[in-house]
Amino acid sequence: MSLRRRTTVVAGALITVVTLAVGGAATAAVASPPGAPAGVTYEENPRVPEGAVWTEAYFPSADNSGVELHADVLRPANLSPRAKTPVILAVSSYFSHAGQTGPEGWTRTGPSNRFADFTSGTGLFARGYTYVMVDLRGFGGSTGCLDWVGPGEQADVKAAIRWAATQPWSTGRVGMYGKSYDAVTGLVGNNLRMPALKAVVAQEPVWDMYNYLFSNGVPRPNVTGTPNAYNSIATMGSLPDDTARYQANAAYEQSHPECLADNLTNNNNPDPDSSYWRARNLAAQARGTNTPLFVTQGFIENNTKPEDMQEFLDNHHGVERGWLGQWEHVRGNETNEQGQLLMGRAGFFDEVMRFYDRFLKGIRPAVHDPAYAIEDNTGAWRAQPTWPMRSSSTTANLSDGTYVDDGIASTLKAPAGQQWDMEHFTDAAPPTGQRLAPMTAAGDTHSYFSWSTPVASRLRITGTPQVRLRASAPGNVMVRLWDVAPDGTAVMFDENVALIERAGRVAFDLKSTDWTLEAGHQLGVQTGTIGSGNWRDTPSGNTIEITRARLDLELQNPRFDVPTQGDRSPFLDTYLRQYTRTLTAVGEGTFPLALRHRH
Repeated sequence: MSLRRRTTVVAGALITVVTLAVGGAATAAVASPPGAPAGVTYEENPRVPEGAVWTEAYFPSADNSGVELHADVLRPANLSPRAKTPVILAVSSYFSHAGQTGPEGWTRTGPSNRFADFTSGTGLFARGYTYVMVDLRGFGGSTGCLDWVGPGEQADVKAAIRWAATQPWSTGRVGMYGKSYDAVTGLVGNNLRMPALKAVVAQEPVWDMYNYLFSNGVPRPNVTGTPNAYNSIATMGSLPDDTARYQANAAYEQSHPECLADNLTNNNNPDPDSSYWRARNLAAQARGTNTPLFVTQGFIENNTKPEDMQEFLDNHHGVERGWLGQWEHVRGNETNEQGQLLMGRAGFFDEVMRFYDRFLKGIRPAVHDPAYAIEDNTGAWRAQPTWPMRSSSTTANLSDGTYVDDGIASTLKAPAGQQWDMEHFTDAAPPTGQRLAPMTAAGDTHSYFSWSTPVASRLRITGTPQVRLRASAPGNVMVRLWDVAPDGTAVMFDENVALIERAGRVAFDLKSTDWTLEAGHQLGVQTGTIGSGNWRDTPSGNTIEITRARLDLELQNPRFDVPTQGDRSPFLDTYLRQYTRTLTAVGEGTFPLALRHRH
């Protein structure tokens, strides 16, 4: 392949920018008209988005490790090379030229199309933005050992922000964009506290990396599958017409097999307080940060779950926007085959661009967007200035009880060929369209229930429920929350598990939730052994007595909801079909669940 190279010194580092020829290996570069940007256009290579010019660049990571990072740069085709624009930056493991999580059958190299929906759906280049995709170490055209959101990858994010802000075509104002893994790197960007980073859009992130592989000492089924998946992505080959430099970087793991072995070993650590996981606790690291932040999160999300979300948002002190609701692992603009928005709310890209225009261009929006738009389990949307917004809080004193920690064999198995990376993994779930068999709530040796008295008026459980209890023996414990109608129809809407390392006190959070109970409904709290294929527990066989159990809840009065636009997200009905059961022998209730009379 014929190449034209130019070099420029930026911030003391030698930066190489490579402009690709438009044809095959024997084709010479086509001369550009005077004043036109150097690079490859859509007309020359259909993998380049319309209205953009593609170049590649390399620069060092920020940790002095010798890691070289690769970037695909997409500039507006109608601007000169020296025209300064704000930069939208995405940093990820998913930007390989060959494919996102595996080879996609491309016969010609080109920039990743991972967020082509974003660049085309927003008219990003016509609006005067540059879009940059940077490969994390170990992926795509970058060297180094993959380091799952650890100090190495955090240094990569730092270098990418600095590089994007200091290019001659940059205004110095950078925004980050992503979903899933590249939403996580957006949270990392926030935590780095870099003045050049002016806004972050993070859809369905992981807020604390530990929670993706473990729950309070209990491994999840993907504890080895996820590291193996990223090892596979890291070893994905380049394309024949990639530059020699890209090809050499993409083959880094061939001469460094320890990268793959270390990734497996390092992530198989159940201790959340280890230095390894503390370095990856993004929620704790967010304390005092203030980068403007726009997040989305599905409360019933079966991949990147709302665990430690509240801690992150509480620790973050900057401007916040959020779409929170009852959906799966999807983007704000995605639709199903029937054309329904999977989040249910219209205007995602419009709101994202008002957000970016405000903080990267200083344009005051003509439209007022609520800080948070939230869908609860009724499918209704409301606007709030923050989340959670409680009317009152309560501590429920739960019943004492006993169960056998025998780990009920689960019929919920991951399908064959299940992808375990952050983009694709989903928990095993009951088959869609089938209601689970009735469950007896009395006389079960595997678990026992505590019941609230029927609620006198509608109330919402919001925020992050917390469980505290005393256990008589080591083992495992699972706590589930059920919304129980007067006829015994019940929906399991929250759950989490913990390892009981020794007899004594155990405390842990459930997932964040936003669930409205109708008048006359009861809250059922199920405590027992782990009876779900969503964890890979080791049953102790012990009979465990639970005493002094408490459930801390934040409650909200739906009476004061401020409606905002949005339809029922389609996944909500799927979830209700999957997790609705009929409970028998429902108790009258031993603890009240009521709102205090204040907003």
